[in-house]
Amino acid sequence: MRARDVVREVYMDEKIENYILNIVFASRNPEKYGLPAFKNMISYGASPRASINLALAAKAFAFIRRRGYVIPEDVRAICPDVMRHRIGLTYEAEAENINQDKIIAEILNMVEVP
Repeated sequence: MRARDVVREVYMDEKIENYILNIVFASRNPEKYGLPAFKNMISYGASPRASINLALAAKAFAFIRRRGYVIPEDVRAICPDVMRHRIGLTYEAEAENINQDKIIAEILNMVEVP
């Protein structure tokens, strides 16, 4: 229980928070983030709760790495595990063998890192 409290106290800069929001928004509106090909591949993107859980997981990852602050690499490291089940694919994506991991990887490549 104490570790949970400490994880919540890990510092996250506003730039990292905005980075997380951009990742989540890119899953909902890929065309606005330079990924127009994925517009017809995603039936639904990550919800606002995804951003909360992504931030919390990044803090936990930083804590495990013995840091009191979150860096973009923490977000990138845990992003696939947090977001994989939060992105729904269309039949078109499945027909073209596009999975959530490929979409997440492309989102991480296109969203500007702070």
